[in-house]
Amino acid sequence: MELSRQLVRELKLNYNILMAQTNGLTHEDSLLQLPFQGNCLNWVLGHLVASRGRMLAIAGVDPLWDNAEYARYGRGSDPITDDAQALCMEKIMGDLVASQEPLLARIKEMSPAALDAVLEGADQDVGAQLSFLSWHETYHTGQTEYLRQLAGKGDQVIP
Repeated sequence: MELSRQLVRELKLNYNILMAQTNGLTHEDSLLQLPFQGNCLNWVLGHLVASRGRMLAIAGVDPLWDNAEYARYGRGSDPITDDAQALCMEKIMGDLVASQEPLLARIKEMSPAALDAVLEGADQDVGAQLSFLSWHETYHTGQTEYLRQLAGKGDQVIP
């Protein structure tokens, strides 16, 4: 399968799962902490929006967040342990929604040569970077199942 089609397919699947996993959850639900080391749903969702920002930038589209928002949810950032540290879940989800179409549209229009290009300062081509970030998104999307259950939903979103 052509790389751009594969990326679009993966990002659509992740997006649909994220929408289902967060359906009916509140901002307060997103702040619940696991009983072991890990990040709350708010951090995971914000981290995914930050990661999509990286994908948008790699693909040549302006990202949605400023540096402070990226830093709060970036790799290695401190866990979110209270509301004062978090962006509102509704904002995060709105930004996730806002990222979807521009990201998919740009990937669909990228030629094989654009995907094979190596951006200045990068050690991998654009396609490899986008593929890794798609995998990374899938990894964190899977975490949302447990974080949904932590909120007491007791359901199964993906049969």
